[in-house]
Amino acid sequence: MSEGFIFLVGPMGAGKSTIGRHLAGILGMPFVDTDQEIEERSGADIPWIFDVEGEDGFRRRESRVLADVCAGTKAVVATGGGIIVAEENRSVLAKHGTTVYLHATLEQQLARTAKDKNRPLLAGGEPAEVLARLIKEREPIYRELAGVVYQTDNRSPKVAAQEIARSLAEIA
Repeated sequence: MSEGFIFLVGPMGAGKSTIGRHLAGILGMPFVDTDQEIEERSGADIPWIFDVEGEDGFRRRESRVLADVCAGTKAVVATGGGIIVAEENRSVLAKHGTTVYLHATLEQQLARTAKDKNRPLLAGGEPAEVLARLIKEREPIYRELAGVVYQTDNRSPKVAAQEIARSLAEIA
């Protein structure tokens, strides 16, 4: 395992935040959620940021938070699903640690995001179509960055974190 950060990437609904908290506990590392950090710094929730600044404004905030997080204490970092869109973010992830791609099927993503109103990219369209498009666009990037790929479907977050910790130890 890299001596640096552990970055969890993947689509919305893959379990990055929930699994990340468990993984941080197993590894004895702090946990950071970039979306939560953005909300705390801005004093506003993500849908509001999208409404006022658009996706571009949100992505700028996301890049700043990622850079700031990487300047601090090594941690398990749950990222937003689109953090990998910006080349500068991909470079930061590659430079500062190991990236774990949490893969979830479209069905699992739909089930896990169905009642979540904090998903601005799903607000303007048919969720299945939006998620399918995002998977098609982003999955090759997730896989390219990943030191570990982990299928989260039908796994409890605790079991997933334990299995990911073992996978990370194997690549150390």
